[in-house]
Amino acid sequence: MSKLQIEIVSDPVCPWCYIGKRRLEQALAERPELDVAVQWTPFQLSPDMPREGHDRAEHYARIFGAERAQMIRESMRETGRAEGLDFDLKPGARSPNTLSAHVLMYWAAKQGLDGSALAEKLFHAHHVDCENLGDPAVLARLAAELGMDQAQVRADLESGKDEDRVRELISASAARGVTGVPFFIFNQRYAVSGAQPADALLELIDRLVA
Repeated sequence: MSKLQIEIVSDPVCPWCYIGKRRLEQALAERPELDVAVQWTPFQLSPDMPREGHDRAEHYARIFGAERAQMIRESMRETGRAEGLDFDLKPGARSPNTLSAHVLMYWAAKQGLDGSALAEKLFHAHHVDCENLGDPAVLARLAAELGMDQAQVRADLESGKDEDRVRELISASAARGVTGVPFFIFNQRYAVSGAQPADALLELIDRLVA
């Protein structure tokens, strides 16, 4: 059985990261015989976001302008639908600081849990359900769905446990030249930036395992 290692540098608030995850899954589904190991690496699109976050619609409007923000949202919804994703922006949705979400991913990896399953929960909670990923209660509930201790997770998140370590991992990605996400690294050698089409990813995978 051919082995393939994939490192995915991402941020759960990034819609293209969610789309990139789906497209990678589509590519891998074409090669079920592969032994694939996936590692999730943290990145923050908005590291200076206040821990309480901002109203998401207002945040987008400040960055892009109200009219362009609306156009971008509509375009992303169409792109998401093509991948089976229903992006939403409910009233009151937050743009969070994602440090706590990345800490949760770090803990899941240390416990040998399925990082891709947790990433899916985080993506869905933010982009579809419009939940606040900066809220320890939300994160603890998602962690519990993966088998983690809900009360302990919430207490550790509220205490700031391992935040400095995760910041180091985020800085390490930047030091390697990662400036945007999603960013895929195959077998520690070949890097792909952006949510490439599934067929392009499949072509690369086939070359790597040939």
